[in-house]
Amino acid sequence: MSGLKKPILLVIGILFLDQFVKIWIKTHMTLGQEINLIGNWSKIHFTENNGMAFGIELGGEFGKIFLSLFRIAAIFLIGWYIVNLSKKGSPKMMVISFAMIFAGAMGNIIDSTFYGLIFNESSWANVAHIFPKGGGYQSFLHGRVVDMLYFPMIQDAHIPSWLGGGTYTFFSPIFNIADSSITIGVALLLVFQKEFFGKVEAKPESATIETQSNTIESSSL
Repeated sequence: MSGLKKPILLVIGILFLDQFVKIWIKTHMTLGQEINLIGNWSKIHFTENNGMAFGIELGGEFGKIFLSLFRIAAIFLIGWYIVNLSKKGSPKMMVISFAMIFAGAMGNIIDSTFYGLIFNESSWANVAHIFPKGGGYQSFLHGRVVDMLYFPMIQDAHIPSWLGGGTYTFFSPIFNIADSSITIGVALLLVFQKEFFGKVEAKPESATIETQSNTIESSSL
């Protein structure tokens, strides 16, 4: 279990930061409120969504329940996989990558599982309160995920008329720390997949011939 100490601390740290920021946003900002961080391209923008990372949604009651149950199942599977990786002595960075994915998934499932129970409704005019007297805005598994990180690096750029015209904003998704943790974990797995999953490279032909000749000489002796 000693190999799990750093991944566990990392998960706790990500979850604490993710939930601290979300609760602060939820209890201090109205829905849609913005705070500029750096210029006009780096912002805190409070929004909520019913679905997956970066504001993607699955529509309807069935979609919401399915997504929540899928996240819970994924958390157990990833947790089990991390423990097995540690027991097998897998590369530390590989375990760290899956720990980041686990923490991100856990962060968002906390929102969708419990936020509807412990907060009242956020609106464009009112800030939500935690543990309100009248109860939460939704039932178990029906909470909304809090998003706030917004980096519209290119805004209101013009699209040429021969491409249909209009304007666009480059990188418009609004996301959270949990989404970022999942993204970084997946990116590390993709970048270092050869090292993590032990892809064996083919031996040079000359080395193969030399090995075969040595085998023949040994057998003749």
